[in-house]
Amino acid sequence: MKHLIHTLNKAFDHRVRLGVMAVLMANESVSFNDLKEALDLTDGNLASHVAALEKAEYVLVSKQFVGKKPNTTYTATAAGKTAFQQHLATLEKLLRP
Repeated sequence: MKHLIHTLNKAFDHRVRLGVMAVLMANESVSFNDLKEALDLTDGNLASHVAALEKAEYVLVSKQFVGKKPNTTYTATAAGKTAFQQHLATLEKLLRP
């Protein structure tokens, strides 16, 4: 049990990244504005944390234009979903008496 803490995924250490993944696990895809509002974040804060998850290949970022407005959406990748589920499973093991 003492070694379980070392199996937690460092990509999810920060509460913002944990929140991003939780929202993405519950939704197929989420727009930048909806994610920013759901987590009560600034543009820059959200962008930097999503960039870290994208670099880890846990989040797919899709950018397109709707009319003349840019629209960015985020989706959890299969690898991201698996890594997040493993992270949660480890947390659950740590919570067991």
